[in-house]
Amino acid sequence: MPSCAVPAALLKMDTVTPGYQATGGNRHTPQNRHLAATGGAVISAGQNRTRGRCHAGTAGAKEESSWGNWQLDPYHTQVEFSAKHLGMMTVRGYFDEVSTAADIDPQHPETSSVEATISTASLRTNNGIRDNDIKSSNFLQIDKYPFIKFKSTSVEPSGPDHYKLTGDLTIKETSRPVVLDVVKYGEFNDPGMMGHRISYGATTKINRKDFGLSFNAILDGRMVVSEEIQITIEGELVEQKENEHAATG
Repeated sequence: MPSCAVPAALLKMDTVTPGYQATGGNRHTPQNRHLAATGGAVISAGQNRTRGRCHAGTAGAKEESSWGNWQLDPYHTQVEFSAKHLGMMTVRGYFDEVSTAADIDPQHPETSSVEATISTASLRTNNGIRDNDIKSSNFLQIDKYPFIKFKSTSVEPSGPDHYKLTGDLTIKETSRPVVLDVVKYGEFNDPGMMGHRISYGATTKINRKDFGLSFNAILDGRMVVSEEIQITIEGELVEQKENEHAATG
């Protein structure tokens, strides 16, 4: 099967889910709110860029299609984390700004690779005081370390539609290998409106002290913030046709 190649210029183009108009403005305009309600994926400039190979399956044979660009739908992407407070309540948060670059073959996910960059300043826990504390030198120190990064090193099947995604996670310039349990939720193809999209979920856990998040307050023998951090990721990848690149270029 011949290999795919993509011109460098293509990787700099911003594209949009079929049937929608691209915009580089505020996501919360009335038009964008309508698109969010209907599942539309407005891709802002420089955000959520995912590229990949696409192989279309046919009965009894596989036919390689032209290069397909797969982008994360920002309205249907979530990167969440959680920790225990005093060993009791679970405190949850999320990151609002995530960008990706991936090489994906939907028919052979084990050949895929992915890189992700998360803005530490985009952290939210629905409490401003707590947000500021996590962004401070107690934890993420966002003024010195503005990004969290992940780069995959391998993908291995672990069952039907399940995979082990191994890669290097970098927080505060400290890199450690992590393994994510990935599951393919499903695939949907509606050329008229929603486009061709595939949904994945992934989970893992880390020890925050392995990455220099060493805040260690203890009250009455209990840790104020647990060392173990749970991470949950869900997202929908939307295929972008090559002719749509030309239209938006």
